[in-house]
Amino acid sequence: MNTPHLLALDWGTSNLRASLLDGRGQGIETRSAPGGVMAVKNGQFSAALLTLCGDWIAQFDCALIASGMIGSRQGWKEAPYLDCPATIAQAAAQLITVGIDGVEGDQPSRQLHIAAGLKCIDTGGEYDVMRGEEIQIWGADLPPGSCCVLPGTHSKWAWQGDGGEVRHFRSFMTGELYGLLTQHGILGRLMDFEAARDSFQKDEFVAGVKRGLQGHAQMSHTVFAARTAGLMGRIAPAGLPDYLSGILIGVEIGGATLDGKPAGGVTLIGDDALCMRYDLALDVAGIASRRAPEGTTTRGQWMVAVAAGLVSPTA
Repeated sequence: MNTPHLLALDWGTSNLRASLLDGRGQGIETRSAPGGVMAVKNGQFSAALLTLCGDWIAQFDCALIASGMIGSRQGWKEAPYLDCPATIAQAAAQLITVGIDGVEGDQPSRQLHIAAGLKCIDTGGEYDVMRGEEIQIWGADLPPGSCCVLPGTHSKWAWQGDGGEVRHFRSFMTGELYGLLTQHGILGRLMDFEAARDSFQKDEFVAGVKRGLQGHAQMSHTVFAARTAGLMGRIAPAGLPDYLSGILIGVEIGGATLDGKPAGGVTLIGDDALCMRYDLALDVAGIASRRAPEGTTTRGQWMVAVAAGLVSPTA
C-alpha cells in the first residue's frame, strides 16, 4: 500500500464516504457507510467516524479533511459560508477544526478540518447556498469561465470566473420535488413505479422535457400535465414517472437559462444515472454537455488540503 497522506471524508446528509489518498492525491482505499449527518444521534460524530475508519486513524498519522453537510448547522460544527466569488485559497483559509474524541496525542489525525460552503445573492436579492458541491466543482478542474451542472436533490448550476473561482450559482429543488410529488401527491397514484424501474422510458422522458422547457414559467400548471396525460391515456402508467422527471428537468433548464444558454455548453458532475438524464435533456434544449471525470470530490478535497498546508504533494 502507498503511504497515506490524507484521509478525505465526503460526509453528507445520508452517507459517509472515507477515502485514503496518497502523496499525489490518488485514491488508495475507500469505505462508505449509511452514517450521514442525519443518522448521527446526540452529536456522536467522533463515534460515527471511528466506527468507519478508526483503524486508519490509529494506523496512519495523516491529516483529515471533510466536506459536505458535516459542516452545516445540523453537522459536527457549523462552517460559515464563504461569499462568492470564492477561490480554493479562500476555502483553505476558512477551514474549521474539531477534535476527534477517543484519539490520543497531538498528531494530525487528532483533528478534523471541515470545509465551508458557499453563498451568493441572486438578482432578486435572495440568498442561495451550496455545501459540498463547491469541492466537486474545483475538483473537476474545468477551463476558466466554465458552467457546470450538478444534478441531485437540489441541483446546482454554477458559473466559474477566469481564475477558476466560483462566481455565482443557482439551486433548483428538482430532485426533492420529484420525490414529494410521486411519494406524497396525487400524481403518484397513476404511476407504475415497478415497471418504470425495469426500463427507462426515453420517449416519455423527452416529451416531458419539451413540455417543461415550453412551460417553465408556469411550473405548477406544467407539472399538472403529468396527471392529465395519465387520466386521458396519452401516457401509460409505466411511462409517467419518466414523463414527470422530464418535465421537472425541463423546467429547471428553462429557468437556469433565462439569461441565455452557456456559450461553451455545460459540464455535468455527479451520479451517472442522473447525468444521463440531464445529458439527454440538455441535448433537447440545444445545449452541449460533457461529463466531468470521476473522483471530483476527492480531487477537490486534496486541492483544498494542499492549499491549506495540511499535506505536501510528493512527486
